[in-house]
Amino acid sequence: MRIRATVAAVSGALALSALAVPAAQADGHGSLASMTPSTSKITPFTGSTPADEVVGDTKITGVTVNSGKDIVVGTTQKKTFTISVSATDPTGIYDGYAMLWHGSDLDNVDGAIVPDAEMGTCTATGATTGTCKVTVIADPNDNIYANILAGTWKVWAGAMGNDGDYTIIDAYKTARVQRASTLTVNAAPEPVKKGKTVTVTGKLSRANWDDLQYHGYTGQPVKLQFRKKTSSTYTTLKTVKTDSSGNLKTTTTATVDGYFRYSFAGTSTTPAVSAAGDYVDVQ
Repeated sequence: MRIRATVAAVSGALALSALAVPAAQADGHGSLASMTPSTSKITPFTGSTPADEVVGDTKITGVTVNSGKDIVVGTTQKKTFTISVSATDPTGIYDGYAMLWHGSDLDNVDGAIVPDAEMGTCTATGATTGTCKVTVIADPNDNIYANILAGTWKVWAGAMGNDGDYTIIDAYKTARVQRASTLTVNAAPEPVKKGKTVTVTGKLSRANWDDLQYHGYTGQPVKLQFRKKTSSTYTTLKTVKTDSSGNLKTTTTATVDGYFRYSFAGTSTTPAVSAAGDYVDVQ
């Protein structure tokens, strides 16, 4: 149900765009929102930033997604973030607009994160330059509907000058949407005698967008780290791999009072995470 609704919404948005350009040219201040990805062309992302459609001399000079950070989505809460489009035009900037899309190319889109607003909120940064922002929402109950969407998304971006000139780039850059992760730790026994064995357990889990639950992340390298009570810096003791359920278990020797934690470096689909340190009193 959720997959069908999302794909239908994306397809509808693509179909509407075919009628948008004449209206935009007619009054000089059309809606960039109505020009979002057109099925009239297929432009696979190649890592470059081709100007897919240019009318006049408006140029996009930069796009920032979520302040440059990865977009991390769990199983219940919506993730609201901003996309900023900076541009230049001899007459100044009238509008800037952007969205995220997922798929091999614009003929095979399987996900989209689109603003509700029809225009960006623009601020002039000079006589010929401006930055426009749009707010978008990644929702695990709507447009983030399956695990296949984790990883790299493309950024569609458009900008329009005060004279009605505009430029559209189907894949200006990429952004990462990731499955939220959690990590626990428990060191025992507490307290422990110096020189005795400390057993450190934990679990690495991540959001599953297919069933909206958290499940163990299997076969992942996780660092066991230690921080002395008198220090603010963690030192890596060893690397342990999660088992088939995401569980972690290893042993080490108690030397001084301090904190044990597990730390995961992350992957392209899952963000880095560190457990809060578990204090062990060594006697």
